[in-house]
Amino acid sequence: MTTDFQTAREALGARLRELRAEAGLEGKTLAAELGWQTSKVSRLQNGKQTPTRADLTAWARAIGRPDAETELHGLLAALDMKQRHRSWRRQLAGGHRGRQEIAVRQTEATKLIRGLEVSRIPGMFQTPEYARVIFDTNAEFRGIPPTTEAAVEARMRRQEALYDPEKTFRFLLCEAALYHRACPVDVMAEQLDRLYNLVGQRRIEVGILPFGTQLRRTAPHAFWIYDRRLVIVETISEELWLTGDEDLQLYERAWEWLAEAAEYGPPARRLIGRARASLDLT
Repeated sequence: MTTDFQTAREALGARLRELRAEAGLEGKTLAAELGWQTSKVSRLQNGKQTPTRADLTAWARAIGRPDAETELHGLLAALDMKQRHRSWRRQLAGGHRGRQEIAVRQTEATKLIRGLEVSRIPGMFQTPEYARVIFDTNAEFRGIPPTTEAAVEARMRRQEALYDPEKTFRFLLCEAALYHRACPVDVMAEQLDRLYNLVGQRRIEVGILPFGTQLRRTAPHAFWIYDRRLVIVETISEELWLTGDEDLQLYERAWEWLAEAAEYGPPARRLIGRARASLDLT
């Protein structure tokens, strides 16, 4: 739980307590009116428990302030926004390892992972050397402890899921990801070789969105969809964890529209091979 989230939850609790006091009700009286345990009223007022929309509606009506319902729902929406936005500064304060362990657990709990990468190779397909450069560079950029070896170990452990017969992986890569090189040329060559060999494997679908292809929807940023329960979107400053039905449907539609324009199988291999051949290894 982030500090921002807890602060916002305590602010909501304080408003609930204020409204109850203005109505001249004791906590135990309100609890009896609502049919709740007195401890629930206490937890909500002290920011120890997150209320539901139904809780807030019931609270507003029980204190004779149905007009406060909209205000309380607005505070809850802001609270939800705090929970969805996970700043990289806080997540990576101790280095990359902790976030990679979360990724391992998310992958273990998921049967179908769909993803879009715009400018880099997906972590699920990265070689150790490619991942090492990515982690080292990001640690320097963010000024965080260089826990690179532990992060690479966790990322490679996560890739064991690629061979789990119960899981399916469907990824789209913009062709630019085959050319954007944040690593030495020999590391990129090895990475492209690995990606080439993954194309066509069972339960692993790799689609390449070629330069110049017509798209029904452009690719604004990378995102990953875990089953139909979670979308993770990365920005430079934070990570968004989206779980609402509308968000899930929107990102699924974006993925499906992009997938229509992708090249798969031998054509995808040709695109990867062309990028590999463009590297100057002399």
